[in-house]
Amino acid sequence: MNIIQRTLFLTLLSTCCSTAFAYDMVPAAKPQAATLLKNATVHTVLNGTLPHTDLLLENGKIKAIGSHLTDASATVVDLTDKHVYPGLIALDTTLGLTEISMVRSTNDTSDVGDDNPQLLAAAAYNPDSELLPTVRANGITHAQSTPRGDGLAGQSVLVNLDAWTIEDATHAATAQYHLYWPELPRVYADSERTKKAAEAYQQAVKRIKQHFNAAYRYQLSITGKPHQKEDIRWQALAPLFKGNGKLFVHADQQQAIEEAAALARQYQLPLVIVGGYDAWRLADVLNELHAAVIYTHCLDLPERTDDPIAQAFKIPGLLKKVGIPFAIGFSDDWDSRNLPLAAAQTVAWGLTQEEALKAITYDAAQLLGANGLGAIVEGYDASLVVSDGDILDPMTSKIEALYIDGRQVDLNNRHRQLYQKYLKR
Repeated sequence: MNIIQRTLFLTLLSTCCSTAFAYDMVPAAKPQAATLLKNATVHTVLNGTLPHTDLLLENGKIKAIGSHLTDASATVVDLTDKHVYPGLIALDTTLGLTEISMVRSTNDTSDVGDDNPQLLAAAAYNPDSELLPTVRANGITHAQSTPRGDGLAGQSVLVNLDAWTIEDATHAATAQYHLYWPELPRVYADSERTKKAAEAYQQAVKRIKQHFNAAYRYQLSITGKPHQKEDIRWQALAPLFKGNGKLFVHADQQQAIEEAAALARQYQLPLVIVGGYDAWRLADVLNELHAAVIYTHCLDLPERTDDPIAQAFKIPGLLKKVGIPFAIGFSDDWDSRNLPLAAAQTVAWGLTQEEALKAITYDAAQLLGANGLGAIVEGYDASLVVSDGDILDPMTSKIEALYIDGRQVDLNNRHRQLYQKYLKR
C-alpha cells in the first residue's frame, strides 16, 4: 500500500469510527505577533537555571532572554511559578511510520532485504498520525523517525511533531544512515545447532562488509564521472563517505560494537551506537573514533542473568564517567512518551538532574547535527515546554503548554479524550 492509499485508508477508518476519532488535531498556525513569556523559571540547559526570567519569541526563534522584557506588540503570557524547558527530543522512534500495530497496511517501518540505504523514512512519514499528540503531551517537540530492518535499513529523519506535511515537519540535520548489526549467535545444548547459528552470524556480517566494500568502491569509481549510470543504493551512501552523514549502528553487545567500530574505522565513517548496553566497556575504542551513543535501555531489565538488577539504569552514568558522548533514547512509537521518566531514572543512578535533561534535549540535537535546537539560548528555535513542576517527575508535574517554532500547540490527544469519556461512565 502506497502513502496515498494509506492516507485514504486512515481517512475511511476515521470516518467509520467517528466516536473514537472525534477530535481532529489541527497544526498550530504561525502567531501574528511576538509572544512574551513572563516571570518563569527557565531551564536553559547550557547556561543554568534562571528564576524570574522572561522570554521573547518572534518568528519562530528565541529573540531575547532576561528580566523585565517589554514588547508593546507581543502577546503576554504570565508564567509565574511555572517552569520552561527546551522541547524534548525523542531518538530512535518509529513515530509517523506506524499507526495500528495489528494492521499491516499502517506499518511502514521496514522493507525487504538488507541493503536499502536509499530508503527514506521521510517518504513514509505520516504527520497526521494519532500517536503524535499523545507523545507531545509529555513535552516532546521533536522525534527521530527511524526505519527498522536488517542490515542497511535506510535513513531516518528529524521531525517536529506538529505539522501539515513532511516538508513542514522536517528539521535540518545530518544525514542519518541506519545499520542493524546481526544478533550474536546463541549457544545451544545441541552443538550442531550452535555451529549453524555461528555460521549464520558470520554470513550476515560478511554481507554487511560486502555491502560497504561495494559502496566504497562505487564512490571511487564515480569520482569525476557525473554521467555514469547510478546504483541508487550506493549513490545514497555518498554523503556518508564524504563525511556529511553519520552511521547509526544498532548494537548492544560488546563483540557487535567492536566489529561495528572496526567497520567505521576502516572507512572513516562518523559512528553512533544505538542501544549501547555494553558501549561503556569500549571507551578507548569509541573515544578514539569520536563516536557517540544513543542509549535506549533506561527502563529495561538487565541484558544478562548475571548482571546486577540495576545495571541498565547505571549505564548512562558509566558512559559519562568514561567520557563517551551520549543521549537518551526510547526505541518505540507511542511509548516514547515516557522519555522524561527514562531520563529521570538515570538521576537516581549516576547522572545529575542537569545532565539527564541535557541528554534528552541539547545532547540529542547535537548528536543528530541539528543546530539551534535543544537549549534556551537567544537565536535558537522557540520549541519550548511549560510545566507546573519538574519535567523529569511526570507523576507530580503537568505539562501546561508546548511551543514548536513559536507556535503554541494544542495538547489535546486520544488519551485525554478516552479519560474524559470514561469519567462519564
